[in-house]
Amino acid sequence: MTRLEICRKNWAGTVPLSNSGIPPSPLQVKKMEGCINETDFVILEEGFVAMDVIDQKINEKKLTGNTDAFYVADLGELVNKHLQWQTTLPRVKPFYAVKCNDRKLVVWILAQLDTGFDCASKNEIALIQDIGVPPERIIYANPCKESSHIKFAATHGIQMMTFDNEDEISKVARIHPTAKMVLRIATNDAGSTCPLSAKFGASLEECRRLMECAKALSVDIIGVSFHVGSGCANAQAFAQAIADSRLVFDVGMSLGFHMNLLDIGGGFPGFDDDNITFEEIAAVINPALHLHFPEASGVNIIAEPGRYYVTSSFTMAVNIIGRKIINMDSTSSNDDEAEKTIMYYINDGWYGSLRHESAPIKLLVFEKLGLDQQLFNTKVWGPTCDSIDCVTDHWKLPKLEIGDWLLIQNRGAYSVSLSSTFNGFQRTTVHYVITKEAWETLQKIKSN
Repeated sequence: MTRLEICRKNWAGTVPLSNSGIPPSPLQVKKMEGCINETDFVILEEGFVAMDVIDQKINEKKLTGNTDAFYVADLGELVNKHLQWQTTLPRVKPFYAVKCNDRKLVVWILAQLDTGFDCASKNEIALIQDIGVPPERIIYANPCKESSHIKFAATHGIQMMTFDNEDEISKVARIHPTAKMVLRIATNDAGSTCPLSAKFGASLEECRRLMECAKALSVDIIGVSFHVGSGCANAQAFAQAIADSRLVFDVGMSLGFHMNLLDIGGGFPGFDDDNITFEEIAAVINPALHLHFPEASGVNIIAEPGRYYVTSSFTMAVNIIGRKIINMDSTSSNDDEAEKTIMYYINDGWYGSLRHESAPIKLLVFEKLGLDQQLFNTKVWGPTCDSIDCVTDHWKLPKLEIGDWLLIQNRGAYSVSLSSTFNGFQRTTVHYVITKEAWETLQKIKSN
């Protein structure tokens, strides 16, 4: 059974309560100017962290009776992840996968860090260009594109785009003949949370024919891309795909294409509890690149990380809005605690921000002290009327009350971007913060 994790209110760094019962604000009064027009983006005073803000907001809500769920997004995590990327994969330029989390402040911070962007539609391209990103820092990495979206990309200067079949290259030749195409190949993605090669990617046997087709249509091919699947747990999948890409590069060069781009896709873990670490994957990628695409080759290496950047930056606070206690053994008395299962209903769920495939759900009980409390079999439901809306059914939690709060960490990937208003429930509000240290680091990176 899963161990109960308790989130205590007196964690390191939490500020004391004032006479009003509300912690003094850890936020600077001055908000950032010259950013973008979006909800509050504030710098935390020195010594405060995002968890302090969560603590403050919950206490404020208790006083007002407001039980709405909310996020606190620590934008400094994006800065920290970028620095880690530069140190660990120094030859690989990240092109952030916008689909993972398309909040404007998220992509704005990444743009300040000089990342590129992997876009899959004209709306994503428009979003990224709206924050001032030039076309050369965008790759239209959807292998099967709508004709009107290709036309949009062409009129907005987007050159790099992917393909994996003959019909696609014919479509591009007709609509955007000056595009710089990247041939996406299939990979072994069996060990990934979300395998993609069943939908996208050409086999090695198909590649020469596709390249010859492009040649006949006078469409330029500049490189190869692959994606080992979202949530990859097998680092060797990268090594094999890099070796396969080398073979396709050689075919392209033999046909006269100037092959100068390798896109190693996504699949990088977003937090330390994943089945494999970012460092373990990098330890496979770096030697594979050195072997097949040494620096002297002049090939530019990019990747499409999504969850790597944003997973750990978002923490969610949800409220218990309902409870049902079930005696599993009909012959037992109501006082037989061991036989009880408790069902909790919270104000976000599967149709909102808590889809199971985006990240494992780990519930932290806010302000419930005592690790020796009795634990019960627990099932947690979202707020909608659909029985699919089950958040988790295998946790053990203490007996909680309606109105208690739960925290869910690592919710930045495929959460806000997938959320809906099904059954009329509103999308969860996001509050954006950044530590003073991270903000100063960002300014240094921008000035270099």
